[in-house]
Amino acid sequence: MKQARSIYAVKSFSLRLTPYALRAALVAALAGCAVPQVPSRVIYEDPVNFVRLEADPFVLPEWPPSANSHPAVIGPDQMARILKGFTVREHRPWLFVKIMGEAPWEPAFRDEEVALLAPRLVEALAQARPDERVTYYLSQPQTSIKREITSGGLYVKENQLHFILGNRQIIYGIPAYGMVYDRRYPMRPTAAKGFDLAFDQAAAVVKQESSIWDRLLGWEKDEMVINLRKLVPNLSVA
Repeated sequence: MKQARSIYAVKSFSLRLTPYALRAALVAALAGCAVPQVPSRVIYEDPVNFVRLEADPFVLPEWPPSANSHPAVIGPDQMARILKGFTVREHRPWLFVKIMGEAPWEPAFRDEEVALLAPRLVEALAQARPDERVTYYLSQPQTSIKREITSGGLYVKENQLHFILGNRQIIYGIPAYGMVYDRRYPMRPTAAKGFDLAFDQAAAVVKQESSIWDRLLGWEKDEMVINLRKLVPNLSVA
C-alpha cells in the first residue's frame, strides 16, 4: 500500500511540474532562436531610418591588404552628387525585352533620401575604422505590418568607392514571429533583386572580374565600384 502511495506521489509531483518544465523548455528554445546582435556603431538613427558602422567580414586582421582605406574624407556635396548618379531599372528577362523593350532608367534615390543620406554617409566614412563598413537603411511605413525599404552599404578601398544597393523601394512584410532581417542586415536583399544598377559617369565605373569559383562558392560581391579620381569634379579622398 505504501509503495502504491509512493508511486502515486511521484506521478503527481511529475504532473505538477510538467507545465513549468514545458514553459522552461519554451523559454530556452526561444532564447536559442533569438535574433543575434550585430555589433555596430550608430552614426544616425530615427524611428524609421539609420546609418551605422559595422564590422566588415571581408577584412582579415592577418592580411593587411584586405583593410579598407578608412577614415575617408568625401564632401557632402560630392557624396550627394554620387548618390544622384546611381540609376535603376526593372530587370526584365530577354523574352520580355523582345516584346516590351527595356524598362526606363530612374533615380536610385529620391531627393529627400539623398538629402538625408549624404551628410550622414560622409560622417560615417570620416569615423570608420579600416575594419568597418558603412550601412544605411531607409523605410516608409505602409501599413501596420508592411514597410517600403531601401538599404545597402559602402566602403572605400584606396581610391575606389564600393557601393551596395541591397534593397530599393522593396515592400517588406514584417513577420509575426521569427527573425526580422531588413533592419538587422541592411546589405542583404530581402528578396531576389528585380532591378539593374548603373552610374551616370560610366567611365568612372570599375569593371569587376569574378571567377566561376567565386560564383559557385558565393564569394562574388554584389557591388558597384566607382573610381573616385575619375569623377568630375575630382574628389579629394584621404
